[in-house]
Amino acid sequence: MRQEFLPFCRPTIGDEEIAEVVASMRSGWLTTGPKVQRFEEMLAEQVGAAHAVAMNSGTAALHVALLSLGIGPGDEVITTPMTFAATVNMILAVGARPVLVDIDCRTLNIIPEQIEEAITPATRAIIPVHFAGLPCEMQAIHGIAREHGLRVIEDAAHAIGSQYQGRPIGALSDATCFSFHPIKTITTGEGGALCTNDDAVAERARILRFHGLSKDAWKRYEARGNAQYAVMSMGFKYNMLDLQAAIGLHQLPRLKGFIQRRTELVALYREGLSALHGLVLPAYAPAGDVHSWHLYTPRVRPELLGMDRDRFMEALKAHNIGTGLHFTAIHQHPFFAETLGYGPGSLPNAEWASDRILSLPLFPLMSDEDLSDVVNAVREIARDM
Repeated sequence: MRQEFLPFCRPTIGDEEIAEVVASMRSGWLTTGPKVQRFEEMLAEQVGAAHAVAMNSGTAALHVALLSLGIGPGDEVITTPMTFAATVNMILAVGARPVLVDIDCRTLNIIPEQIEEAITPATRAIIPVHFAGLPCEMQAIHGIAREHGLRVIEDAAHAIGSQYQGRPIGALSDATCFSFHPIKTITTGEGGALCTNDDAVAERARILRFHGLSKDAWKRYEARGNAQYAVMSMGFKYNMLDLQAAIGLHQLPRLKGFIQRRTELVALYREGLSALHGLVLPAYAPAGDVHSWHLYTPRVRPELLGMDRDRFMEALKAHNIGTGLHFTAIHQHPFFAETLGYGPGSLPNAEWASDRILSLPLFPLMSDEDLSDVVNAVREIARDM
Protein backbone atom coordinates (compact mmCIF):
# COMPACT_ATOMS: atom_id res chain seq x y z
CA MET A 1 0.00 0.00 0.00
CA ARG A 2 1.14 3.59 -0.66
CA GLN A 3 2.79 5.38 2.24
CA GLU A 4 1.60 8.84 1.13
CA PHE A 5 -1.93 9.86 0.22
CA LEU A 6 -2.48 10.36 -3.54
CA PRO A 7 -5.08 13.10 -4.17
CA PHE A 8 -7.44 12.69 -7.09
CA CYS A 9 -6.12 15.97 -8.55
CA ARG A 10 -3.26 18.42 -8.10
CA PRO A 11 -2.56 21.56 -10.19
CA THR A 12 0.66 21.75 -12.19
CA ILE A 13 2.27 25.06 -11.23
CA GLY A 14 5.80 25.80 -12.43
CA ASP A 15 8.47 28.40 -11.71
CA GLU A 16 7.25 30.52 -14.63
CA GLU A 17 3.78 30.93 -13.11
CA ILE A 18 5.26 31.79 -9.71
CA ALA A 19 7.64 34.36 -11.21
CA GLU A 20 4.80 35.97 -13.19
CA VAL A 21 2.64 36.30 -10.09
CA VAL A 22 5.56 37.82 -8.17
CA ALA A 23 6.16 40.25 -11.04
CA SER A 24 2.49 41.31 -10.87
CA MET A 25 2.74 41.89 -7.13
CA ARG A 26 5.87 43.99 -7.56
CA SER A 27 4.33 45.98 -10.41
CA GLY A 28 1.69 47.49 -8.16
CA TRP A 29 -1.10 46.44 -10.57
CA LEU A 30 -2.99 43.49 -9.07
CA THR A 31 -6.52 43.76 -10.46
CA THR A 32 -7.75 43.55 -14.06
CA GLY A 33 -5.07 44.96 -16.34
CA PRO A 34 -2.58 44.19 -19.11
CA LYS A 35 -2.08 40.55 -18.15
CA VAL A 36 -5.80 39.82 -18.30
CA GLN A 37 -5.89 41.44 -21.74
CA ARG A 38 -2.95 39.30 -22.87
CA PHE A 39 -4.54 36.15 -21.45
CA GLU A 40 -7.79 36.91 -23.30
CA GLU A 41 -5.91 37.35 -26.58
CA MET A 42 -4.02 34.08 -26.09
CA LEU A 43 -7.19 32.17 -25.16
CA ALA A 44 -9.17 33.51 -28.12
CA GLU A 45 -6.36 32.50 -30.47
CA GLN A 46 -6.07 29.06 -28.86
CA VAL A 47 -9.75 28.19 -29.33
CA GLY A 48 -10.25 30.07 -32.61
CA ALA A 49 -12.80 32.54 -31.23
CA ALA A 50 -13.11 36.21 -32.10
CA HIS A 51 -13.45 37.16 -28.44
CA ALA A 52 -12.50 35.83 -25.01
CA VAL A 53 -13.88 37.64 -21.96
CA ALA A 54 -12.03 36.58 -18.80
CA MET A 55 -13.93 36.38 -15.50
CA ASN A 56 -13.41 35.28 -11.94
CA SER A 57 -15.09 31.89 -12.41
CA GLY A 58 -16.73 29.61 -14.92
CA THR A 59 -19.98 30.17 -13.01
CA ALA A 60 -19.75 33.90 -13.70
CA ALA A 61 -19.15 33.14 -17.38
CA LEU A 62 -22.34 31.05 -17.52
CA HIS A 63 -24.37 33.76 -15.80
CA VAL A 64 -23.10 36.47 -18.13
CA ALA A 65 -23.55 34.25 -21.21
CA LEU A 66 -27.22 33.72 -20.41
CA LEU A 67 -27.81 37.43 -19.80
CA SER A 68 -25.82 38.46 -22.88
CA LEU A 69 -28.02 36.24 -25.03
CA GLY A 70 -31.20 37.71 -23.57
CA ILE A 71 -32.31 34.67 -21.56
CA GLY A 72 -34.60 35.65 -18.67
CA PRO A 73 -37.90 35.15 -16.82
CA GLY A 74 -40.38 32.90 -18.57
CA ASP A 75 -37.74 31.24 -20.74
CA GLU A 76 -36.79 27.57 -20.64
CA VAL A 77 -33.23 26.31 -21.02
CA ILE A 78 -32.55 22.64 -21.76
CA THR A 79 -29.53 21.06 -20.12
CA THR A 80 -28.17 17.85 -18.63
CA PRO A 81 -28.63 16.46 -15.11
CA MET A 82 -25.00 15.23 -15.04
CA THR A 83 -23.31 18.52 -14.26
CA PHE A 84 -22.21 20.69 -11.37
CA ALA A 85 -24.80 22.84 -9.58
CA ALA A 86 -23.47 26.00 -11.26
CA THR A 87 -25.01 25.11 -14.64
CA VAL A 88 -28.55 24.92 -13.27
CA ASN A 89 -28.08 27.61 -10.62
CA MET A 90 -27.23 30.19 -13.29
CA ILE A 91 -30.31 29.33 -15.33
CA LEU A 92 -32.37 29.92 -12.18
CA ALA A 93 -30.38 33.10 -11.42
CA VAL A 94 -31.62 34.81 -14.61
CA GLY A 95 -35.19 33.78 -13.84
CA ALA A 96 -35.41 31.03 -16.46
CA ARG A 97 -36.56 27.45 -15.94
CA PRO A 98 -34.05 24.58 -16.31
CA VAL A 99 -35.39 21.63 -18.29
CA LEU A 100 -33.38 18.44 -17.79
CA VAL A 101 -33.09 15.67 -20.37
CA ASP A 102 -31.33 12.36 -19.96
CA ILE A 103 -27.79 11.32 -20.83
CA ASP A 104 -26.15 8.53 -22.79
CA CYS A 105 -24.89 5.97 -20.24
CA ARG A 106 -21.72 5.39 -22.28
CA THR A 107 -20.59 8.99 -22.86
CA LEU A 108 -22.45 10.66 -19.95
CA ASN A 109 -23.32 13.47 -22.39
CA ILE A 110 -26.80 14.81 -23.18
CA ILE A 111 -28.89 12.86 -25.75
CA PRO A 112 -29.75 15.15 -28.72
CA GLU A 113 -32.97 13.28 -29.56
CA GLN A 114 -34.28 13.94 -26.07
CA ILE A 115 -33.45 17.62 -26.41
CA GLU A 116 -35.81 17.82 -29.38
CA GLU A 117 -38.57 16.05 -27.44
CA ALA A 118 -38.26 18.56 -24.57
CA ILE A 119 -38.65 21.72 -26.69
CA THR A 120 -41.71 23.87 -25.98
CA PRO A 121 -42.76 27.35 -27.15
CA ALA A 122 -40.91 28.74 -24.10
CA THR A 123 -37.57 27.10 -24.94
CA ARG A 124 -34.88 29.68 -25.71
CA ALA A 125 -31.54 27.91 -25.30
CA ILE A 126 -29.62 24.65 -24.93
CA ILE A 127 -26.64 24.21 -22.58
CA PRO A 128 -24.74 21.02 -23.44
CA VAL A 129 -21.99 20.03 -20.98
CA HIS A 130 -18.91 18.28 -22.36
CA PHE A 131 -18.67 15.75 -19.55
CA ALA A 132 -15.08 15.14 -18.34
CA GLY A 133 -13.83 16.71 -21.59
CA LEU A 134 -15.60 14.39 -24.06
CA PRO A 135 -17.31 16.59 -26.69
CA CYS A 136 -21.08 16.38 -27.04
CA GLU A 137 -22.70 15.65 -30.41
CA MET A 138 -22.58 19.29 -31.43
CA GLN A 139 -23.62 18.78 -35.07
CA ALA A 140 -26.92 17.28 -33.94
CA ILE A 141 -27.39 19.89 -31.20
CA HIS A 142 -26.71 22.78 -33.60
CA GLY A 143 -29.13 21.28 -36.10
CA ILE A 144 -31.88 21.19 -33.47
CA ALA A 145 -31.05 24.74 -32.41
CA ARG A 146 -31.24 26.06 -35.98
CA GLU A 147 -34.53 24.31 -36.65
CA HIS A 148 -36.17 25.79 -33.55
CA GLY A 149 -34.41 29.16 -33.39
CA LEU A 150 -32.55 28.41 -30.13
CA ARG A 151 -29.26 29.72 -28.76
CA VAL A 152 -26.48 27.30 -27.74
CA ILE A 153 -24.22 27.96 -24.75
CA GLU A 154 -21.57 25.30 -24.27
CA ASP A 155 -20.64 24.54 -20.68
CA ALA A 156 -17.03 23.66 -21.41
CA ALA A 157 -15.83 23.78 -17.80
CA HIS A 158 -14.23 20.36 -18.43
CA ALA A 159 -13.28 20.88 -22.04
CA ILE A 160 -10.49 23.40 -22.55
CA GLY A 161 -8.30 21.72 -25.19
CA SER A 162 -11.03 19.35 -26.39
CA GLN A 163 -11.87 19.27 -30.10
CA TYR A 164 -15.03 18.43 -32.01
CA GLN A 165 -14.53 17.18 -35.58
CA GLY A 166 -11.08 18.76 -35.69
CA ARG A 167 -12.15 22.16 -34.32
CA PRO A 168 -11.32 23.36 -30.79
CA ILE A 169 -14.18 23.66 -28.35
CA GLY A 170 -14.66 27.38 -27.83
CA ALA A 171 -15.85 28.88 -31.11
CA LEU A 172 -18.61 26.53 -32.26
CA SER A 173 -21.66 28.07 -30.59
CA ASP A 174 -23.22 31.38 -29.56
CA ALA A 175 -21.09 31.29 -26.40
CA THR A 176 -18.74 28.83 -24.71
CA CYS A 177 -17.87 28.98 -21.02
CA PHE A 178 -14.61 27.68 -19.53
CA SER A 179 -13.49 27.17 -15.94
CA PHE A 180 -9.94 27.54 -14.66
CA HIS A 181 -10.53 26.19 -11.14
CA PRO A 182 -7.46 24.42 -9.63
CA ILE A 183 -8.73 20.95 -10.54
CA LYS A 184 -9.28 21.87 -14.20
CA THR A 185 -6.88 21.07 -17.06
CA ILE A 186 -5.36 24.54 -16.79
CA THR A 187 -5.84 26.91 -13.87
CA THR A 188 -5.69 30.56 -12.95
CA GLY A 189 -6.22 29.74 -9.26
CA GLU A 190 -9.89 30.53 -9.72
CA GLY A 191 -11.24 31.96 -12.93
CA GLY A 192 -13.22 31.42 -16.09
CA ALA A 193 -13.94 32.88 -19.50
CA LEU A 194 -16.70 33.37 -22.05
CA CYS A 195 -15.64 32.84 -25.68
CA THR A 196 -17.76 33.91 -28.64
CA ASN A 197 -17.65 35.01 -32.26
CA ASP A 198 -20.55 37.41 -31.71
CA ASP A 199 -19.33 41.02 -31.29
CA ALA A 200 -22.53 42.09 -29.52
CA VAL A 201 -22.40 39.20 -27.04
CA ALA A 202 -18.75 39.98 -26.24
CA GLU A 203 -19.46 43.71 -25.74
CA ARG A 204 -22.42 42.94 -23.47
CA ALA A 205 -20.36 40.41 -21.50
CA ARG A 206 -17.57 42.92 -20.87
CA ILE A 207 -20.05 45.45 -19.51
CA LEU A 208 -21.86 42.92 -17.30
CA ARG A 209 -18.68 41.48 -15.78
CA PHE A 210 -17.71 44.81 -14.17
CA HIS A 211 -20.67 46.63 -12.58
CA GLY A 212 -22.22 47.55 -15.93
CA LEU A 213 -19.45 50.11 -16.53
CA SER A 214 -18.47 51.27 -19.97
CA LYS A 215 -14.78 50.56 -19.21
CA ASP A 216 -12.81 48.75 -16.53
CA ALA A 217 -10.19 50.11 -14.14
CA TRP A 218 -7.24 49.45 -16.47
CA LYS A 219 -8.77 51.62 -19.18
CA ARG A 220 -9.45 54.38 -16.63
CA TYR A 221 -6.24 54.41 -14.61
CA GLU A 222 -3.42 53.49 -16.98
CA ALA A 223 -1.14 56.29 -18.19
CA ARG A 224 -3.18 56.90 -21.34
CA GLY A 225 -6.53 56.21 -19.66
CA ASN A 226 -9.46 58.50 -18.94
CA ALA A 227 -11.05 58.41 -15.49
CA GLN A 228 -14.53 59.11 -16.88
CA TYR A 229 -16.96 56.21 -17.23
CA ALA A 230 -20.68 55.53 -17.60
CA VAL A 231 -22.84 52.82 -16.06
CA MET A 232 -24.57 51.20 -19.01
CA SER A 233 -26.65 48.58 -17.15
CA MET A 234 -26.89 46.59 -13.97
CA GLY A 235 -23.71 44.56 -13.65
CA PHE A 236 -21.58 42.34 -11.44
CA LYS A 237 -18.11 42.07 -9.90
CA TYR A 238 -16.97 39.18 -12.11
CA ASN A 239 -13.65 40.47 -13.45
CA MET A 240 -10.49 38.35 -13.49
CA LEU A 241 -7.41 39.76 -11.72
CA ASP A 242 -3.98 40.20 -13.26
CA LEU A 243 -2.75 38.00 -10.39
CA GLN A 244 -4.93 35.20 -11.80
CA ALA A 245 -4.07 35.88 -15.44
CA ALA A 246 -0.37 35.76 -14.51
CA ILE A 247 -0.80 32.04 -13.82
CA GLY A 248 -2.88 31.47 -16.95
CA LEU A 249 -0.33 33.11 -19.25
CA HIS A 250 2.01 30.18 -18.61
CA GLN A 251 -0.68 27.51 -18.32
CA LEU A 252 -2.15 28.04 -21.81
CA PRO A 253 1.10 27.26 -23.69
CA ARG A 254 1.37 24.03 -21.67
CA LEU A 255 -2.20 22.90 -22.37
CA LYS A 256 -1.29 20.53 -25.21
CA GLY A 257 1.37 18.87 -23.06
CA PHE A 258 -1.01 18.56 -20.13
CA ILE A 259 -3.58 16.79 -22.32
CA GLN A 260 -0.92 14.53 -23.83
CA ARG A 261 0.15 13.40 -20.36
CA ARG A 262 -3.45 12.90 -19.24
CA THR A 263 -4.08 10.80 -22.36
CA GLU A 264 -1.01 8.65 -21.60
CA LEU A 265 -2.27 8.04 -18.07
CA VAL A 266 -5.74 7.14 -19.36
CA ALA A 267 -4.17 4.56 -21.68
CA LEU A 268 -2.39 3.03 -18.66
CA TYR A 269 -5.67 2.96 -16.73
CA ARG A 270 -7.36 1.19 -19.62
CA GLU A 271 -4.55 -1.34 -19.83
CA GLY A 272 -4.62 -2.01 -16.10
CA LEU A 273 -8.37 -2.03 -15.48
CA SER A 274 -10.01 -3.33 -18.67
CA ALA A 275 -10.09 -6.92 -17.39
CA LEU A 276 -12.10 -5.95 -14.29
CA HIS A 277 -15.76 -6.70 -14.98
CA GLY A 278 -16.82 -4.75 -11.90
CA LEU A 279 -16.03 -1.40 -13.56
CA VAL A 280 -17.41 0.34 -16.66
CA LEU A 281 -14.52 2.40 -18.02
CA PRO A 282 -14.99 5.87 -19.58
CA ALA A 283 -15.67 6.16 -23.30
CA TYR A 284 -13.01 7.38 -25.71
CA ALA A 285 -13.71 10.20 -28.18
CA PRO A 286 -14.75 9.20 -31.71
CA ALA A 287 -12.36 9.72 -34.63
CA GLY A 288 -11.89 13.41 -35.37
CA ASP A 289 -12.57 14.51 -31.78
CA VAL A 290 -10.12 15.16 -28.95
CA HIS A 291 -10.97 14.25 -25.35
CA SER A 292 -9.14 16.52 -22.88
CA TRP A 293 -9.55 13.96 -20.06
CA HIS A 294 -10.27 16.48 -17.34
CA LEU A 295 -11.61 13.56 -15.29
CA TYR A 296 -11.32 9.77 -15.35
CA THR A 297 -14.74 8.51 -14.29
CA PRO A 298 -15.34 4.74 -14.22
CA ARG A 299 -18.71 3.47 -13.02
CA VAL A 300 -18.97 0.71 -10.43
CA ARG A 301 -21.06 -2.39 -11.16
CA PRO A 302 -22.03 -3.39 -7.61
CA GLU A 303 -23.45 -6.73 -8.65
CA LEU A 304 -20.04 -7.76 -10.01
CA LEU A 305 -17.69 -5.79 -7.75
CA GLY A 306 -19.38 -6.91 -4.55
CA MET A 307 -19.84 -3.38 -3.15
CA ASP A 308 -21.51 -0.11 -3.99
CA ARG A 309 -19.71 3.03 -5.12
CA ASP A 310 -19.45 4.62 -1.69
CA ARG A 311 -17.88 1.52 -0.11
CA PHE A 312 -15.49 1.30 -3.06
CA MET A 313 -14.38 4.91 -2.52
CA GLU A 314 -13.83 4.23 1.20
CA ALA A 315 -11.79 1.12 0.36
CA LEU A 316 -9.58 3.20 -1.97
CA LYS A 317 -9.10 5.80 0.76
CA ALA A 318 -7.91 3.01 3.09
CA HIS A 319 -5.24 2.33 0.43
CA ASN A 320 -4.23 6.04 0.50
CA ILE A 321 -5.91 6.70 -2.87
CA GLY A 322 -8.05 9.82 -3.18
CA THR A 323 -11.20 9.96 -5.29
CA GLY A 324 -13.78 12.50 -6.38
CA LEU A 325 -17.52 12.32 -7.09
CA HIS A 326 -18.48 13.99 -10.39
CA PHE A 327 -21.45 14.10 -10.16
CA THR A 328 -24.57 13.35 -8.19
CA ALA A 329 -27.31 13.97 -10.76
CA ILE A 330 -28.78 17.46 -10.34
CA HIS A 331 -32.33 16.29 -9.69
CA GLN A 332 -31.17 14.04 -6.84
CA HIS A 333 -30.05 17.02 -4.73
CA PRO A 334 -32.76 18.15 -2.25
CA PHE A 335 -32.96 21.76 -3.48
CA PHE A 336 -33.23 20.88 -7.15
CA ALA A 337 -35.61 17.98 -6.50
CA GLU A 338 -37.97 20.41 -4.78
CA THR A 339 -37.42 23.30 -7.20
CA LEU A 340 -37.48 21.42 -10.51
CA GLY A 341 -39.92 18.62 -9.63
CA TYR A 342 -38.10 15.66 -11.19
CA GLY A 343 -38.91 12.54 -9.16
CA PRO A 344 -37.07 9.20 -8.93
CA GLY A 345 -37.07 7.39 -12.27
CA SER A 346 -37.63 10.54 -14.33
CA LEU A 347 -34.07 10.51 -15.73
CA PRO A 348 -33.06 6.85 -15.42
CA ASN A 349 -29.70 6.97 -17.22
CA ALA A 350 -28.48 9.89 -15.13
CA GLU A 351 -29.65 8.15 -11.97
CA TRP A 352 -27.82 4.96 -12.97
CA ALA A 353 -24.60 6.89 -13.55
CA SER A 354 -25.03 9.07 -10.46
CA ASP A 355 -25.22 6.03 -8.17
CA ARG A 356 -22.12 4.37 -9.68
CA ILE A 357 -19.68 7.07 -10.80
CA LEU A 358 -16.42 8.14 -9.17
CA SER A 359 -13.30 10.01 -10.28
CA LEU A 360 -9.92 8.28 -9.99
CA PRO A 361 -6.69 10.31 -9.68
CA LEU A 362 -5.69 11.97 -12.94
CA PHE A 363 -3.30 14.92 -13.29
CA PRO A 364 -0.10 15.60 -15.24
CA LEU A 365 2.17 15.39 -12.19
CA MET A 366 1.10 11.78 -11.60
CA SER A 367 3.90 9.34 -12.25
CA ASP A 368 3.45 5.95 -13.86
CA GLU A 369 4.20 4.52 -10.40
CA ASP A 370 1.36 6.58 -8.89
CA LEU A 371 -1.04 5.22 -11.47
CA SER A 372 0.22 1.69 -10.86
CA ASP A 373 -0.58 2.16 -7.17
CA VAL A 374 -4.17 3.08 -8.08
CA VAL A 375 -4.55 0.10 -10.42
CA ASN A 376 -3.09 -2.29 -7.86
CA ALA A 377 -5.39 -0.93 -5.14
CA VAL A 378 -8.45 -1.34 -7.36
CA ARG A 379 -7.43 -4.89 -8.27
CA GLU A 380 -6.79 -5.80 -4.63
CA ILE A 381 -10.13 -4.41 -3.50
CA ALA A 382 -11.90 -6.30 -6.29
CA ARG A 383 -10.04 -9.52 -5.42
CA ASP A 384 -10.89 -9.25 -1.70
CA MET A 385 -14.62 -9.14 -2.34
